[in-house]
Amino acid sequence: MDYRKSEAKEASRAQFRGVWAAITTPFTPDDKLDEAGLRRNMRHYTDGLGVDGIFCTGTMGEFWALTKEERKRAVEIVVEEARGKCKVIAHTGHHSPNETADLTRHAQEVGADFAIVINPYYPWASEDTIYQWFEVVASRVDIGIWMFDTPFSGVEFSPQLTARIAGIENICGIKCSRSLDHYEQVRKLCGDKIVLSHPSETEFLRLVRDHDMKVHMSSAAPFLMQVPGYTPMRDYAELALAGKLAAAETMRNGIQPLREVHEKWMREPWLKHKIIPIHYLKAWSELLGMAGGHVRPPLPQITEQERMTLRGELERVGLLARLPGGVRAHAA
Repeated sequence: MDYRKSEAKEASRAQFRGVWAAITTPFTPDDKLDEAGLRRNMRHYTDGLGVDGIFCTGTMGEFWALTKEERKRAVEIVVEEARGKCKVIAHTGHHSPNETADLTRHAQEVGADFAIVINPYYPWASEDTIYQWFEVVASRVDIGIWMFDTPFSGVEFSPQLTARIAGIENICGIKCSRSLDHYEQVRKLCGDKIVLSHPSETEFLRLVRDHDMKVHMSSAAPFLMQVPGYTPMRDYAELALAGKLAAAETMRNGIQPLREVHEKWMREPWLKHKIIPIHYLKAWSELLGMAGGHVRPPLPQITEQERMTLRGELERVGLLARLPGGVRAHAA
């Protein structure tokens, strides 16, 4: 971090822009953290895709299935590989405020730019006690902290609670995975105290246009829907943020067939079956030449039939054909 605790809000406004990717945690066949694979993936995200930031050890990173040591090591690797190339926000949330503070302090010490923490989702807590939990965690670190508000935690921040937490000195952003109406209520109450972002690629351009959003923070779309030499999401984001909305919309609409495949495999399992589809996400990543591996229980593994179907759909929309020759051969 390159700011003081009192400057966290200002730093967040200045540094969160463009397209940030929420990345996976790859595993080896013997169920270890795939350190070499994570480093290779990081070079793909930064050098190949030019992402503006990385969100690591979050939902896409299976944080609940990682040991504390694995979480810390993954953050260290991501920070090392990102240095000088892009920003890093590390997810450091845990049920325990002490563990959360320890993970957050570690992220701060190894050089992450920001931290993001999910709310405590067990046991049940009132809005007052959730506020107090964030207050305790934030008081023990200097790094800027984002809130992570997702319905899949079983807890919903009211706009009023969000605005109250936003008043804490080093709370500086929120990943608000809610309806756009809820997002707008939060924006009205928080003003420019914190940075707001929503993780939907489908709604990204609308959020930039209608809600003045500056950053997609974050989802797997930046590395699932793009390959080196073909970065339509990054390109239409830059157009939109430069005020060239008509050109951005034309480019955005040009990837609709790919978007529909993404929605089928990445969104429908959440919405229809309450399954976090990391097994599909890792398989898709592998088809694009990245390290993935299995998922840890209780998530399901992808079947060979599902993998073949996914490959066929990515071939149909032309994404695999855009891969560099060596990667395309590996993916086949």
